[in-house]
Amino acid sequence: MDPLPFSEAEKALKAQAFSRLLGTELRRFEAGQVELGLTIRAEHLQQHGLVHGGVLAYLADNAITFAAGSVLGPEVLTVEIKVNYLRPARGPELLARGEVVHAGRRLAVCRAEMWEGDHRVALAQGTVARKG
Repeated sequence: MDPLPFSEAEKALKAQAFSRLLGTELRRFEAGQVELGLTIRAEHLQQHGLVHGGVLAYLADNAITFAAGSVLGPEVLTVEIKVNYLRPARGPELLARGEVVHAGRRLAVCRAEMWEGDHRVALAQGTVARKG
């Protein structure tokens, strides 16, 4: 399968209303690897002034799914995901790096790391399947 061009991956991200709401940007998209950026706003924070865990889980899910889509094609869905929160995140920006660990014809196992500057704030692993 030919890899999806960056412009098509960016179009897919912008087609997600939730990604637009959060302000997610596609920074890198290559076969087996992706980077997503998110500038933190007040709406992303929980009651203690830290980035909400749901925002980190969202970034993990999208990084894993886009990485898998780069090798399985654009019609993919997350089957399962596990997130480990390592340290609180405050912003001002988060970077999610997703990569394919193993891919077959229908399934891909991927991992993602969420970074705040030089600090890794969360790790995730997930399985993504071709739709249909």
